[in-house]
Amino acid sequence: MAKIDLSNISHTYNPLDPKPTYALNPFSMTWENGKRYAILGPSGCGKTTMLNIVSGLVRPSKGEILFDETPVTDLKTEDRNIAQVFQFPVIYNTMTVYDNLAFPLRCREFTKDKIEERVKAVSDTLNLSSFLNSPARKLTADQKQLISLGRGLVREDVAAVLMDEPLTVIDPDLKFRLRRNLKEINEQYKTTLVYVTHDQNEAMTFAENIIVMDQGEIVQVGLPKDLFEKPKTTFVGYFIGSPAMNIFHSTVSSDHEVKINDTTIKTNSNLGNLKDKNVKLGIRSEFIELAEKEKNNTVKIKLTRVEDFGNFKLLTGKMGNLVIKSKVEREKPIPDGELNLYFPPEKCCVYSDEKLV
Repeated sequence: MAKIDLSNISHTYNPLDPKPTYALNPFSMTWENGKRYAILGPSGCGKTTMLNIVSGLVRPSKGEILFDETPVTDLKTEDRNIAQVFQFPVIYNTMTVYDNLAFPLRCREFTKDKIEERVKAVSDTLNLSSFLNSPARKLTADQKQLISLGRGLVREDVAAVLMDEPLTVIDPDLKFRLRRNLKEINEQYKTTLVYVTHDQNEAMTFAENIIVMDQGEIVQVGLPKDLFEKPKTTFVGYFIGSPAMNIFHSTVSSDHEVKINDTTIKTNSNLGNLKDKNVKLGIRSEFIELAEKEKNNTVKIKLTRVEDFGNFKLLTGKMGNLVIKSKVEREKPIPDGELNLYFPPEKCCVYSDEKLV
């Protein structure tokens, strides 16, 4: 295990171009030893590039990588003591499942007893014990990916385990259990795990810290709770959460208030120093409450749809040309026609130039 520092890293795949396009814009970041990280973002945002820079498959155009304060930027992949699991299975078809899992340990001359111990532990975790003596080539695609994952986890001495969308080919029923097992492995062995995904549910349920990326930029790093409750940009608000955050064009009307259409909404944001009074107001559907009558910080909507999701109902309504979504308890009675919805000031986020005020 190691603390990994990425210092002033940037990368372009066309360095000779007079005006190169950057896959990764300059950033600095530290991955602490023994933590779980998820790199989250849409396809093409730079997630895999970042992972490959850390593993040594790609050399950054600029910047430095350090493992426990030691520069490794010029080291080859095999000299970085990194385990990497790719999106699709990479296995040795001529070997048994046991030999696939044991291979990284044999290459480093671990004792037979230690190999036996580690292979048993990993195969039990990944539900591969009954296949250990089977040829790897005869397994299904998701079982082969479990072997790839197992080879990444079998060594306890790696600086980090880097996983690039490792559950893509895994049966959906297994995904939740495997994410839970990865968390247990992290907690037991303090292995640094870095998990690339475009699936917010995978990121939110796996990681202690989430790195959100968009178009080569790191737009927010934080706890899942922080990303959900206080997204730093409207992009994070749209990208995290289901449904996406309600975001409305608004106008600043006082130091702490904005107007949506003709309705004044009080917030806890300090808006007095904003030069541009055209802003956006964001609030999660989970935080909007049904109000029995009109009062401060309520908006009146015309209800257009009620969807029952089992443990909650999702209300969709319109206020003029604006669409508003609110989650309410399933048992709560919903009147027909017009509804009053309350926006708690502490749950309102105000964005100027797409960034949180």
